[in-house]
Amino acid sequence: MRFGEQSTDPIDQILGEVPVPAPLTPEDVRLAVRAVVVHAAEEWPAGPLCRNDGATYPCRLHRWGRRVLERHGLNERQIDALVRHGNPFVHVPFPFTVTGPAPGTRTSTGHPAGPRAVAPGARPAGPGRPVASSATAPRWPRAS
Repeated sequence: MRFGEQSTDPIDQILGEVPVPAPLTPEDVRLAVRAVVVHAAEEWPAGPLCRNDGATYPCRLHRWGRRVLERHGLNERQIDALVRHGNPFVHVPFPFTVTGPAPGTRTSTGHPAGPRAVAPGARPAGPGRPVASSATAPRWPRAS
């Protein structure tokens, strides 16, 4: 079954599709990443099945996660890279741009996005922790 096709699973026909929230929040994006990774395909003699619930692949939650991530700005290759990466807790920047969070935006904690300039050995101004250097920051999985 392709992603645009109607499912023949009886539970899908009864419950329908999971709606995508109109204004996406960082929590929606985190849950969508978890949904596409946890509900990935597993090969069986009868064809691919969801490795979490055994439904015909793609199951309702995998389809929902893909729709949320596409609305968030990721393309199909980036979503497939997330699935191959296999970490349901990988961080996707919010709001998503190709190079990371847009300058001047605020993160879910209310702090400005992007690194803050702090002189070596100096303490950062204001509350919060200093931003990790690019060598220790979490890496975004690349689509190959």
